[in-house]
Amino acid sequence: MPRVEARRAVTLDDHEHVTGSFFHGTSADLAPGDVLEAGRRSHFRPDRPLTHVYFAARLETAVWGAELATALGTGDRGRVYVVQPLGAFEDDPNVTDKKFPGNPTESYRSTDGLRVVGEVDDWEPHPPEVLRTMLDNLATLRREGRDVVID
Repeated sequence: MPRVEARRAVTLDDHEHVTGSFFHGTSADLAPGDVLEAGRRSHFRPDRPLTHVYFAARLETAVWGAELATALGTGDRGRVYVVQPLGAFEDDPNVTDKKFPGNPTESYRSTDGLRVVGEVDDWEPHPPEVLRTMLDNLATLRREGRDVVID
């Protein structure tokens, strides 16, 4: 039987083992060379700026980001960008520690920013009823005071 290697956590001091394409979903209209920086307001918690910028190694995760950014914020459509981290990054504790132990969404965050290297034009949106369910769940979390962002 093949041996399954344990997942190595991604930390600011140990992140070089995570390689490949990275994606960021948003409603912002960006161009190659633009830099996404920490300190912007979140569509999830617009009452405060975030100290991190978030990204993923899975396209599906970034698609959720694009769809939710559009539904919760501004912009006429969601966009998914291929990005390059400009420094150290770590597992996103909002999903790794709380909802999805082991980080199956391959979600990360950094304080050093992300450089846009391209745009993914052919991503598939979720069916409207799936997006509506996600928005309803987020609204429930907000009503219950559980829409916490560990930043």
